[in-house]
Amino acid sequence: MIKRIAKVVSMATVLLVSPLVGAQPSVLDNTKPWSERMIESEMVRFPEAWQIDWDESAQWDYVHGLNLLAVSKVYLHTKNQRYLDYILGYYDMLVNDDGTISTYDIDKYNIDMINPGKVLFFLYEETGQTKYKKAADLLRKQLDSHPRTNEGGFWHKKRYPEQMWLDGLYMGAPFYAEYIVRYGDMAELDDVFLQFELIEANLYDEKTGLPRHGWDASKAQKWADETTGLSAHHWSRALGWYAMAMVDVLEIVPAKHPKSAWLRAKFQTFIDATLAYQDNTGTWYQVTDLAEREGNYLEASGTSMITYAIAKGVALKLLPEHYRDHAEKGFAGLIDQMISVNPSDNVISLNQVCAVAGLGGKPYRDGSFDYYLSEPIRANDAKGVGPFILAALYLGK
Repeated sequence: MIKRIAKVVSMATVLLVSPLVGAQPSVLDNTKPWSERMIESEMVRFPEAWQIDWDESAQWDYVHGLNLLAVSKVYLHTKNQRYLDYILGYYDMLVNDDGTISTYDIDKYNIDMINPGKVLFFLYEETGQTKYKKAADLLRKQLDSHPRTNEGGFWHKKRYPEQMWLDGLYMGAPFYAEYIVRYGDMAELDDVFLQFELIEANLYDEKTGLPRHGWDASKAQKWADETTGLSAHHWSRALGWYAMAMVDVLEIVPAKHPKSAWLRAKFQTFIDATLAYQDNTGTWYQVTDLAEREGNYLEASGTSMITYAIAKGVALKLLPEHYRDHAEKGFAGLIDQMISVNPSDNVISLNQVCAVAGLGGKPYRDGSFDYYLSEPIRANDAKGVGPFILAALYLGK
């Protein structure tokens, strides 16, 4: 066993002032809810929303969609104009008047690029500007020709043929469902449910009761089991993506839809299986089911995502009320184990976030335990921050 030394990326706080969002206070208000404290801290780190995740230029990207969707939910709760301005600053840089999207390339057929489209519904409703609806139309068009497995599952990306990853369900399904409910043919919802049906049919590990990170329908990838096509391990962030996909779609689709009850039941079964691996701190390990393995660590993004999904599931009455205790425990673990506060300005940081993990590609990612433990860990990675905000919001923290 190779002993792993975590590669922690330390990010200096950015202390810039943006004319878009207004001057930041020199010391943040530490009496506000955690959801607002994290947004305010992000606005110190990244005065312009396009800078989220330390980007050096504005680009259409799933992490901006993830975080700004969270900001939009808090805006609806607080009506803080600075939050709306922050969101608009990003989308107005990239969404053109004709609905085209700068830096977006439909021909790459990357399911991740659908994710920022979720905020377009909010912006169209909030501002009435038709360019946001046109941009949503463009992203919906991608799904018409997006490559699929033989059974109809969207490939994760064109360059990852025949592969479905849990990540992709969050990236595509909630947008697809909301577009249909708002503007489309309700019969198309069957295609949304099909994506979950394929995950449920093909990705589960009978021993753990949880889905693996990825599935190669062709079984051609080196990371794929030659019999099942499955990747070798459970990754907690992938489980988090899937949990969020399930609860967000269940919020959007009509409860009376013939398949809604099926997905609701699968959601509760899935959550029950994840709870078997919740650490006594309330958090989850990077490789979910191997807490005892040397080098494994408690990871913030997967914990935030699962905590949010449970909290929202209870709020929507998709889960029994007593499940809130598990979400409360998860959030307490985040605060106790993973949040730090800069005493000079009250800027908060979310620590212990895996920067990235995937399967295949170049250099090749083999999906092994050692691979998941080799990726950098950093503070305030967007894939942890957005779900943390949502978890705090749904728990009223």
